[in-house]
Amino acid sequence: MLQSQLFYLFNLEEHIPKDHFLRRINPIVTRVLADLREQLAPFYSDIGRPSIDPELMIRMLIVGYCYGIRFERRLCEEVKLHHRWFCRLELEDKVPDHSTFSVNRHGRFRDSDIFRQVFEAVVRACMDAGLVKGEGFAVDASVIEADASRYHGKAPGEIDWSAPERQTRAVAEFLTALDDEDADAARKPPKVISPVDPCSAWTAKANKRVQFGYGLNYLIDIKYAVIVDVEATPARTYDEVAATKTMIHRTQERLGLKPDWLAADTAYGTGKFLHWVIGPGITPHTPVLGHEQARRRHPVARGLYLRSGAQPQHLPSG
Repeated sequence: MLQSQLFYLFNLEEHIPKDHFLRRINPIVTRVLADLREQLAPFYSDIGRPSIDPELMIRMLIVGYCYGIRFERRLCEEVKLHHRWFCRLELEDKVPDHSTFSVNRHGRFRDSDIFRQVFEAVVRACMDAGLVKGEGFAVDASVIEADASRYHGKAPGEIDWSAPERQTRAVAEFLTALDDEDADAARKPPKVISPVDPCSAWTAKANKRVQFGYGLNYLIDIKYAVIVDVEATPARTYDEVAATKTMIHRTQERLGLKPDWLAADTAYGTGKFLHWVIGPGITPHTPVLGHEQARRRHPVARGLYLRSGAQPQHLPSG
């Protein structure tokens, strides 16, 4: 009877094809993350148990993004050989628990703004490769559904924020934002908010059912469709337009990019926004919000009367 082999030699490097996608992007990722540990050093303690390597977590999140793995629990359960190679995990190395990602996201990753720094390092790599022209930008927003039931929305005055079940991070951020809000901003308070995620907006954008959601705003370089900035806001047109100003300012200050022209859809075609765009010398390629669209957003009387001298004149709607 033949005895099975007890020991095998296994080299992970040899099992990743030369043309594999992760092998192709690995040099760029290595360059982008070169200073990661140094940037995060002030946010780690010198005592206590060893921490999970931040580069490992960032690499795992990149794997999740590249392969459409949206949930961190699933990401930690489905670590394949090529994932291990890219994340520099040996076969016997333990995969971090999924809860580690949330703790770091709301802790040191957020405090250090490391995701923003990694993102901008990728954009600079695209600029060095000639993939970002910087002449024309486009802006748009995608709606992301919030983790909040659309059936449990309430008027702001009906919610007791001091209740024990309301003492959450999301509520604390919402109340802090209220304190910091510009008192002169011409904005009406929302009619319905979510008690569990009050920063989200009650919206029916993108022809979807009414829900609580956020807007993920993108600023895109037209030449090769490279995203040069991103900003999350509540899914309201007002906030999305304001986010465009933030992104344009930030790309100019941090990346040295200022577009000659900006393309956007009708939602950005308000007189106030177009005036702001033209001010710094940017040519807008945006349909102007016409009377019909404005009337649907802000219903007015079908007709107005203007008294000129002694003869009243009827002005038709629009």
